[in-house]
Amino acid sequence: MNNINSFLNSFNMSVDEIGAKERAASLSSRSIKTESKVQALKTAISMIDLTTLEGKDSEGKVHAMCQKAIHPKPGDESIPHVAAVCVYPNMIKFAKEAVRNSGVHIASVATAFPSGQYPLKLKIEDVQKCIKDGADEIDMVISRGEFLSGDYKFVYDEIRKIKETCVESSKEYSDRHGVKHDVHLKVILETGELETYDNVRRASFIGMMAGGDFIKTSTGKIQPAATLPVTLVMLEAIRDYYNETGIRTGMKPAGGIKTSKDAIAYLVLLKETLGDEWLTPDLYRLGASSVLNDLLMQIDKQRTGYYQSSDYYSID
Repeated sequence: MNNINSFLNSFNMSVDEIGAKERAASLSSRSIKTESKVQALKTAISMIDLTTLEGKDSEGKVHAMCQKAIHPKPGDESIPHVAAVCVYPNMIKFAKEAVRNSGVHIASVATAFPSGQYPLKLKIEDVQKCIKDGADEIDMVISRGEFLSGDYKFVYDEIRKIKETCVESSKEYSDRHGVKHDVHLKVILETGELETYDNVRRASFIGMMAGGDFIKTSTGKIQPAATLPVTLVMLEAIRDYYNETGIRTGMKPAGGIKTSKDAIAYLVLLKETLGDEWLTPDLYRLGASSVLNDLLMQIDKQRTGYYQSSDYYSID
């Protein structure tokens, strides 16, 4: 795209911050009928990217998380598997083997996560290795310093190069292994560092224009991470971009989603902004590993009328 600023200027980048907060609060307060609540809880589980991104990650820890991803509640086949597991690049091979043929995708953070402070050449090499090792999804971080300095073309070009790398490396993987392998790119804005809602909206458009399959709020390493108002701003950007281009972009709020009530609030926000077509793991993810057991507990509560002890649910 030759003129980034011209395209951005064709959209209104001014966000009514008070209005966004009020609308997010209003939507999140809506209640769900009892008969629909279990389905909403299961839908939330199916959208989770179960994640471990710690320096102490090991093959054993990743294996345990992958088993939880495949069977969130062993013995209960009515509970869906999660959408993906997200790991550091060194853990991809272990995760790939652990989730084999389960339908759970492998996502990996790349491009100098979480800072993004590496040269583009190293970021591209990082992505290439992740895909060679079997990643289905790449979670990249944008260069926030360049964005905040107003160099939107730099940010656009970098995302575009990473997207091209995903496409090229996917083809190489497909040819090498004889299987179709389309890698999706999630563009992490790190909204907690973008300072204003106007910037969040502008960064969302840049991420979509450059080819991001998803736009994602946060790395989970910076606070604030996902919030309902910021997520609403990003969902409205997705809606406006879709109305202009016909391209559907996915969304992933990540970090700060702690309870089933939180998860359902994010689903309501999505449904009311983008409609039922986006209510699928193909277009909506929740970066909310710690909420999984609470979702399972709430499902059992809806079925039995009482809460089970947390001892009945695995930690990983």
